[in-house]
Amino acid sequence: MKKLFAIAGLSLFLLPFSGCAHPQPPPYYAPPPPGAIARQGFDTGVAAARRDISLGLGPNVNRHPRFRNPPVPPGQPAQIYRNNFRRGYRLTYRGGR
Repeated sequence: MKKLFAIAGLSLFLLPFSGCAHPQPPPYYAPPPPGAIARQGFDTGVAAARRDISLGLGPNVNRHPRFRNPPVPPGQPAQIYRNNFRRGYRLTYRGGR
């Protein structure tokens, strides 16, 4: 009887330390909305144009790695990013911003 109480007491003590061994799914992060992608592309294009102007380089949007490989998912978000990068780059070179 004493052994039974000892085993029961020990198992109650060790119960909180026995965790679930099932793998947890990775967290899901929703993709940013198209408006945020467009704004990010535009702002990056403006910064790239300002850098080119300060270095005395001619306008060439294709020289920038962020334009060639946008930091967004492929497909439609990448096209939105590129279009707004180009727009921000051109406006800055024209003196619009």
